[in-house]
Amino acid sequence: MVTGIESMLKRRDVLKLTLGSVVSGLAVASNPHLSQAQTASEAQAPPAPPPPAPIDAPGIAGPDIALGAPVPFAPGTVIEQARALAKKPFVPVAATLPDVFKTLSGDQYNSIRTVAAGRIWGNEPVGFAIEPLHRGFLFTNPVEINLAAQGVSQRLPYNAKFFDYSSISLPQNLPDIGYSGFRVLAAQNPTDVNDARFTEVASFQGANFFRALTQGQVPGLVSRALAVRLADPKGEDVPVFRSMWIEKPSLVANALIVHAVIDSETVTGAFRFTIRPGEATIIDTEATLFARSSVDNFGLGTMSATHLLGFMDHRKFDDFRPNVTEVCGLQIYTGAGEWVWRPVTNRDNLQISTFVDDKPRGFGLLLRDRSFEDYDDEDQHWEKRPSLWIEPLGEWGQGGVQLIEIPSESEANDNILCFWRPKQPLAAGSETSFAYRQFWCWDPPERPNLARAMTSRSGRGAGKRRRFFVDFQGEIFARAEAADDLKANVTAAGGKIAFARLFRSEDKKSVHVLFELDPGNDLSSELRLVLEAQGKPVSETWLYRWVSA
Repeated sequence: MVTGIESMLKRRDVLKLTLGSVVSGLAVASNPHLSQAQTASEAQAPPAPPPPAPIDAPGIAGPDIALGAPVPFAPGTVIEQARALAKKPFVPVAATLPDVFKTLSGDQYNSIRTVAAGRIWGNEPVGFAIEPLHRGFLFTNPVEINLAAQGVSQRLPYNAKFFDYSSISLPQNLPDIGYSGFRVLAAQNPTDVNDARFTEVASFQGANFFRALTQGQVPGLVSRALAVRLADPKGEDVPVFRSMWIEKPSLVANALIVHAVIDSETVTGAFRFTIRPGEATIIDTEATLFARSSVDNFGLGTMSATHLLGFMDHRKFDDFRPNVTEVCGLQIYTGAGEWVWRPVTNRDNLQISTFVDDKPRGFGLLLRDRSFEDYDDEDQHWEKRPSLWIEPLGEWGQGGVQLIEIPSESEANDNILCFWRPKQPLAAGSETSFAYRQFWCWDPPERPNLARAMTSRSGRGAGKRRRFFVDFQGEIFARAEAADDLKANVTAAGGKIAFARLFRSEDKKSVHVLFELDPGNDLSSELRLVLEAQGKPVSETWLYRWVSA
């Protein structure tokens, strides 16, 4: 793998980040009037519009936070900036940083805390607050943060008073070093400005990464605005957030809108994220991409997660915990209406799988094992990590959901990656738009009316065979149409199925399937399993790739 992925894999100990389609109208306030002292000729001339106001409280940031000069802002501003940027040669973001921050260890970086004075909108009844994130350690690139309201935006300059630096000694005459990103907080009691309780719902930090979670969860998998040339022989091209604009929210909307410009050697983009916290934190993502050069390998809805140890991986690790993972599988809802479940595995060798589809309805990396006993980890609480489900807004056409499984020996690595790879490349000079909805959740909002594969296990069988166990659960097993004639349809592309047996639970709400693969001389096999009754599927389709090493 290449540098972008490597840097991403290192961030487990330092990212303590989180997250939460409402269209916000931005109207420029203009109410010019004439003074009584003006002459008649002056009164006949069109009045000059007033300069953009610095907007005092209850304005963009309140009276106690200094901002840059106001400039006009509208949603089209971001698209125009990305379009203009694409017409220029790529210039990397200057990442100059004082040595005291450049050489921070992970523990030192985590000791830097945002204080109450640095919490934007923390004392206003708007439902959200923003905490700027410091630069340092792995997060050396600056991102310009702007606050927007009433048709203008103002840059948020660096302010050392926003942070508690613990034992870190600051240099004198510290320049404006900017920020590495920001954290989004949702007020627990939005109408009471004296209630300072907030819950983390989102954060944007590092390259073009962002993440979210909902109530009761701890941070887990991470998303990115755009992936370019992931696992490509040409090497990865990593877009970065250059500038971001955060619209001041309102209680009526109960949503926070973030705009961003991303930039890389091959592509620029204008993004709009609409964040809505609730039982699931929903992030609607709208993007327009501008290609500097032809791009034939890019990913939409990219997500990555840690999977060190699962029920399919126990022959590799000596660990007291039964599972060490943020996700246990990939769910796909195909354009043809088929529900697919693919367990993820910590492989011995890099594996890339593409699930070809047309007009996909949804996909995501999910965590289905939600019991503490599935992990026995008081420190990490893997059972509380979010699942991430994506639904396209509009048709995405032909392409495939691509799954990348990277060998890993550390729970600090994000070694499972997933994204939609369009079949149609980005042509040089082209403009392409897409949109999708993310659900950061306990369970996706749309689930199949079928039995789900809740647990998958693998172990040694007779001779060279591999034995597999899949536990399907669902109310459908108690219905009349599934009561009789239930069978397991198991196939293998590579090797052959030696036997398959099916066991029903006494409460008729779960079915266990046990089968063995005889690989023969084949080094890999694509396995497919679906439960059927009366010739129709009563379970989602379970897929798995077995490899000999």
